[in-house]
Amino acid sequence: MAMIGDKIVFDRYEWRVLDVREDAALLITDKILGVRAYHDAYMDTTWADCEMRRYLNGAFFEKFNEASRAKIVPVVNQNLNNHWYGTHGGVETEDRVFLLSLEEAVCKYFGDSGKLLHNRGETTYWFQRKDKNNFRRAATCVNGGGWWWWLRSPGRLNVKAVYVWGNGNIGIQGNNILLGNVGDACPLGGVRPALWVRL
Repeated sequence: MAMIGDKIVFDRYEWRVLDVREDAALLITDKILGVRAYHDAYMDTTWADCEMRRYLNGAFFEKFNEASRAKIVPVVNQNLNNHWYGTHGGVETEDRVFLLSLEEAVCKYFGDSGKLLHNRGETTYWFQRKDKNNFRRAATCVNGGGWWWWLRSPGRLNVKAVYVWGNGNIGIQGNNILLGNVGDACPLGGVRPALWVRL
C-alpha cells in the first residue's frame, strides 16, 4: 500500500506520493523531467487552453504503456483565480495528467502555508522567501541541478503562469508563458507532471 511521501516507480518514471484516497494515489514526478514553454504563443490563456495541457494529456500520456494508461484516473480540476491579483483561472478541466495548482502546492501537498497565501502583506512578487515549506517544493532536473517548474495557475496577467523557483519559493506573479524568465540563458520552465493512479 502506497503511503504519502513514498517514492515509487510507475511505468518509466520515479514519482512521489502526494495523497492517497481509497484505491488511488496522487503522484508527482520526483524530478523535473525536462523544460518546456507553458503555451506556444504570447497571448492570454488559461490551463484549459494552454499547449502544456495538450502535451501532457496527449503526447506525454501516450508514452505510458497500455497497462499504465489504464490505471491513470481522469479527474476534474478546479482552476481558481490568482489569489493576489484576481487573474482569471479558467473553467474546470478533466485531465489525466496535469500540473499542480497554486493552492495545491502551497496549502495541500508540501505542508500548509495557506495563511501566507491568504495574507499578502507587503510583498508583490515572491510568495514568501522564508516560508518553512519551501524546501519541500524544491526539485532538481533528471540530469542534475535545481531549476524552476510550472504550476497551472495564472500569474499577475494571463500571459504569465505561477511557478516554483529552484529553492522552493513560489513566483506568484508568474513567468512569461512563452519565454519563461525573459533574459535567462535557458528560459523554459521545468515540467513535473502529476496524475492520479489506481493502486
